[in-house]
Amino acid sequence: MQPYDYWQEFYPAGSFDPAGPHEASFPATLGDGRQLLLPIRMLAGGQQAIASLIINQASFSVLRLLATDIAAKLRAYRPDVVVGLPTLGLTLAAAVAEALGHPRYVPLGTSRKFWYDEKLSVPLTSITTPHQQKRLYVDPRMLPLMTKRRVVLIDDVMSSGASMAAGLSLLAKVGVEPAAVGAAMLQTDRWRAAIAGAGTHWPERVVGAFSTPLLVLGPEGGWIAEPIRLSER
Repeated sequence: MQPYDYWQEFYPAGSFDPAGPHEASFPATLGDGRQLLLPIRMLAGGQQAIASLIINQASFSVLRLLATDIAAKLRAYRPDVVVGLPTLGLTLAAAVAEALGHPRYVPLGTSRKFWYDEKLSVPLTSITTPHQQKRLYVDPRMLPLMTKRRVVLIDDVMSSGASMAAGLSLLAKVGVEPAAVGAAMLQTDRWRAAIAGAGTHWPERVVGAFSTPLLVLGPEGGWIAEPIRLSER
């Protein structure tokens, strides 16, 4: 596949074997069995890799299906307002809000407008931009939309969990505790520690359209899911 061919369509259940070994693509599987091919990105050191999702490069049909899946899982939390994390989380948050029947959503941002209050911000790091110093802001004009409402916080991917933890920290500053958080892809389990740091209850309030494992080089070549050690079960 060419780089621009990814994230454009779902394949029928059973089209690909998630067990691998995989060369360039990993098949993420939704709850109904449909599969989405994701490019494999090798990590530093060359012995591990992850599957990648860039939601704003996805076709509208793929975005719509992912948003519908997440919205269905969030309905049990009875959300009044969807809040989106920048940058790619905004694409998904808007689609999730629409799938829930909401007329709008609340975007958080990293661009400080002159009317923003620096006290209503927190440091922000991301696994995809580790060397950029950013802050996460909430527009003070949007606070009435979240006050005393059932809020859900949305990002495109949860990987290290740092972005979601920052979002939870920022909302806590304004007195908002989301009912749940969601993402299209839960990438490995590394996000759990950061989320638990914001509150031990948070890992149980996370919903995702699909999960992807950490990939390691197989004994005969190609990428396979990292085996689960007994101590991790």
